[in-house]
Amino acid sequence: MRHVVSLFDLSTAEIEAIFAITRDLKAKHATGLRESILPGRVVALLFEKPSLRTRVSFETGISHLGGNSLFLGSEVGFNARESLADFGRVISQYVDAIVVRAFRHETVVELAKHCTCSVINGLTDYSHPCQGLADLYTLRELLGKFPGHKIAYVGDANNVARSLTIGCARLDLALAVASPKGYGFDEPFLARLKREAPHANLTFTHDPAEAVRGAAAVYTDVWTSMGQEAETERRMADFAGFQVDARLMALAKEDAYFMHCLPAHRGEEVSADVIDGPQSVVVEQAGNRMHVQKGVLTWLLGRE
Repeated sequence: MRHVVSLFDLSTAEIEAIFAITRDLKAKHATGLRESILPGRVVALLFEKPSLRTRVSFETGISHLGGNSLFLGSEVGFNARESLADFGRVISQYVDAIVVRAFRHETVVELAKHCTCSVINGLTDYSHPCQGLADLYTLRELLGKFPGHKIAYVGDANNVARSLTIGCARLDLALAVASPKGYGFDEPFLARLKREAPHANLTFTHDPAEAVRGAAAVYTDVWTSMGQEAETERRMADFAGFQVDARLMALAKEDAYFMHCLPAHRGEEVSADVIDGPQSVVVEQAGNRMHVQKGVLTWLLGRE
C-alpha cells in the first residue's frame, strides 16, 4: 500500500511516472477526452482546513477519471470522536483513497499507519506534496529539461518550501532558498534531505538578491499562513525586505517566471505588478493542481 504523505515518499522515477501520466491526461483533457480510468473508485476528502484549489481540483479530477468523491467535514468526527487507529481501519473499508488536509502533519502520518487504502496529504503544517508536484510539473512544461536551470524561493521555509525543495532534489533542479533568520528549514528536515539527496544542488541564504540572481523562476508564499494569525505583526517586521517586487525580479533571468501557490497577499510577499504581470504563471500552477493530482490518483489506484 502506497501513501503520499510527503515527497520523500516518491522516488525520482516515480515522480517522472506520475508526470508522464499527467502529460497524457492533460493532453487528452485539452481535446475534450476524459477517460474513465477509475470507474467505481471512491476518494474521501477529510478536511480540517478550508480550501479552494485542493478540494475542487480533487473532486473534479476524480470525476474526470470516472470515480466519485466524498467531502467529509467535522460531522464524521475525524481526529476528535474516536482514535485515529479506529477511524483509519474503518474508513479504509469504504473508500479507495483518502485525501487529508490537516492542521498537524503528525495526524496524517498516524492515520496512514492504520489505513489499508492510500492516503494523500492535501496539506499539513509541514508538507504540501500535491502543491510541490504541481509546481515542478509547471516548471517542466515551461523549462523542459531541468539540469542547467536554477529557481529561487523567497520567504518562509514552510510546508510549500519543503515540498518544493524535496522535489528539486529528486529532479536535479537547482534551488536557492532565501529566508529571514529564524525562518529557515529545521535541522531534522535538512538532515533527512542530506541523507536522501546528498548530491542535490541546493543553497540557503538570508539574502533574497543572492538567491534570485540568475534564476529562471522566482517563487514565494504568504508570510503568515493559516493558524499563524497571532504572529502577523512580528512576521511583517521580520520579512521586511523579502517582498518579490519588480526590482527583485530584475535580478533573475530576463524571461524569468513568477510563481506562487495562492492565495496571495498583494503588497506583502509580492507586489501587485509582479503577480498580475506578464511573468506570472500562478494561474497555470493552480490549473496544474488538478492535472497532477489526476496523475497521482491514476498512479496509485490504476496500477495492476
